[in-house]
Amino acid sequence: MTEINYKDLRSAILSLTNNETDEIALMATFVCELHHSDSRFDWTGFYRVTEPELLKIGPYQGGHGCLVIPFNRGVCGAAARTLETQLVADVEAFEGHIACASSTRSELVIPVQNNAGRLIGVLDIDSDQPDAFTQEDAENLNDLLRDVFAHVP
Repeated sequence: MTEINYKDLRSAILSLTNNETDEIALMATFVCELHHSDSRFDWTGFYRVTEPELLKIGPYQGGHGCLVIPFNRGVCGAAARTLETQLVADVEAFEGHIACASSTRSELVIPVQNNAGRLIGVLDIDSDQPDAFTQEDAENLNDLLRDVFAHVP
């Protein structure tokens, strides 16, 4: 099922983001490379923490996303609230799922922290395929996010 070559993706993203500390520039580059690396990814983007308990849409690829997501709603809110990766095989079975796009069937959301451990946002990947994401996806992307955002103050 996995088409993505994490070794190549990692190399490309780390090369493109080397020495960059601006979180928006990092998010935009990360999401562009990631979105085009695998056909399972229907919508790929970041939701940024812009005020307490609130996420707002950041750089993304794909159709329109929700503009605002509170921490107490949806898969993205759950990832932000708990600081835990959300691997959702069937979004219809996730209580409180926010349907930003009716085509979404599965979702992977990973919290993103800066070098001080402060939550700066979440990476949200939607697929129009059910059960599209694996634990391998979650682990590889979590490691890459940690490395890319390690220098963000």
